[in-house]
Amino acid sequence: MRKLKLIQQIHDAGVVAVLRGDSPEEVVRMAEKAIEGGIKVIEITMTVPFATEAITALSKAYSSSEPGADDYAIIGAGTVLDAETARLTILAGAEFVVAPSFNRETIQLCNRYRVPVMPGAVTVHDIVASLELGVDVVKLFPGNLYSPSVIPSMRGPLPQANIMPTGGVNLDNLGEWIAAGAFAVGIGSDLTKEAVKTGNYDSIAEKARAYVQAFKAAKRS
Repeated sequence: MRKLKLIQQIHDAGVVAVLRGDSPEEVVRMAEKAIEGGIKVIEITMTVPFATEAITALSKAYSSSEPGADDYAIIGAGTVLDAETARLTILAGAEFVVAPSFNRETIQLCNRYRVPVMPGAVTVHDIVASLELGVDVVKLFPGNLYSPSVIPSMRGPLPQANIMPTGGVNLDNLGEWIAAGAFAVGIGSDLTKEAVKTGNYDSIAEKARAYVQAFKAAKRS
């Protein structure tokens, strides 16, 4: 039941912050500002040195609160390439696991522990392979290879597929992705690049608010 609730909460939140940085301290700071701005689903990529330290710190700080609380967020791991890494992130406190590609062993491990897993998919074949292993959400990656119209095209033969585009989603096209039927969207460097360039991390909170507002507007329309 916990797994199903998490999937629903990610769907309701709609926007996933995909955070990369040079240290766990940097991505924790990014995450805090994204959460302050209203993004409640945080993905810490395993390209961050000592990434599990950031996952643990954020999980302790945010995961125990109830949905709707200011100090509530769902903390997950991204860029997970294999089952061994998936298990490490789960032990560190990750509540969901995201991969850039399809890996059978990673999916099986996450299913074993009832942790939502979102493998990367580029083709209908990838989506079908994921569904056959019980995956609830696939990550369309890189999303900038496609236009939003790819989602209804893929869901024509696969209406049961939940698709989350990541890569190339921005404020200008977020509404199009949601209107096309995206389960949620992943936001990467567009959220943090100004902060990294200028050192003004408050810009992440401002950008996060804009993304949340854009998502809510898209859902209303």
